[in-house]
Amino acid sequence: MMLLSKGWILKTLAFAILVGSIMEILERSGAIESFVKYMTLKRSIVKSPRSALVITYMIGVLIFIESSITSLIAGAVGKPLCDREGVSRAKLAYVCDSTSAPICSLLLFNGWGALLLGLIITQVESGIIHGNSVEFLIDAVVFNFYSMSALAVTFAVIFFGLYTKGMQNSTVHEYKLKNNDLKNANIWQMLVPILFLVLSIFAFLFITGNGDILKGSGSSSIFYTTLTTMVFMFIFYVLFGRMRAREYMIASVKGANKLFPIAMILLFAFAIGEVTSELKTGLYLASFASENINVSFLAAVIFVLSGIIAFSTGTSWGTFSIMIPIAVPMAVALDANIPLIIGAVISGGVFGDHCSPISDTTIISSLASGCDVVEHVNTQLPYALLSALIAIVFFIIASL
Repeated sequence: MMLLSKGWILKTLAFAILVGSIMEILERSGAIESFVKYMTLKRSIVKSPRSALVITYMIGVLIFIESSITSLIAGAVGKPLCDREGVSRAKLAYVCDSTSAPICSLLLFNGWGALLLGLIITQVESGIIHGNSVEFLIDAVVFNFYSMSALAVTFAVIFFGLYTKGMQNSTVHEYKLKNNDLKNANIWQMLVPILFLVLSIFAFLFITGNGDILKGSGSSSIFYTTLTTMVFMFIFYVLFGRMRAREYMIASVKGANKLFPIAMILLFAFAIGEVTSELKTGLYLASFASENINVSFLAAVIFVLSGIIAFSTGTSWGTFSIMIPIAVPMAVALDANIPLIIGAVISGGVFGDHCSPISDTTIISSLASGCDVVEHVNTQLPYALLSALIAIVFFIIASL
């Protein structure tokens, strides 16, 4: 009950359920069918499994304002195209997950940047470090090696088809067009609601941040955005005669029912994260690792430690909040490169978040792609570990 008293958790759960309604309305209205016809038959923009995933990857990189919205839009656009081209949902979920958090942690014109800047400002104001907080953050982004390697590895996997056996054998959902009539084939029936959704997230971040997008509430914004998008879709589809009101209501309820179990998984994930936070798991691990660390390996150790905490708690933001107040004083005491250490915390938080089955971004990426959560975690893990290994090598080189 204590968990459900937290507004951000309720809003995130509502967001997860409303995503199902949005997806079902897009399907029932014929918007997805129209979009697929335009992309595959009329314009031949998507004509291979690779091109379907490349488009998903590009959407994930271009929409960096909020990781949940990034996954949602990439999944909504990519799912019908990937189904049409015989690409498994596990591959799609991997691309959605491996672009959302990494790009949001590199292009910090969002809530990620606001949180990290706030944590660094606290270290400056307490006198632990001296300098400009913004400069520390900008310099730290240069050392966010995991996010960079994750994006690079994901693109290489798509372009060269470097799939593991598990990913190669993952389930494919076939998408069959009802007919090949191209008269109504266009992208706008689907893209107009999605563009409205993108603009709405900016608007609500601005409103909840009292005029400052960087200070906006992510959980409130994604909830209000999906709610407003539902209203807009009613106007766009029902009032303009693209579907009947009764069909809209049936689709809304059916879509919500489909994703209700996912929302429950998300709730249990939050509960497990709360337990590990209450047990001070992160503080224990940090104090245990802080003894006898060689400065040459400090960044790599901080990265691994942050990854373990993020994996255990299912939250990268919580990991940042735990680790930056611990890692920065360690860096000062050992005369290490402070931006490098902050970059290691950011990288570790994103890495652990990627691997964790109780992470909200993992679950939302699975939700948006229509992929089983366990299948997504198992098939993504080898690529996350490869990206982490590359990051560790770079952290050691940078330390030396």
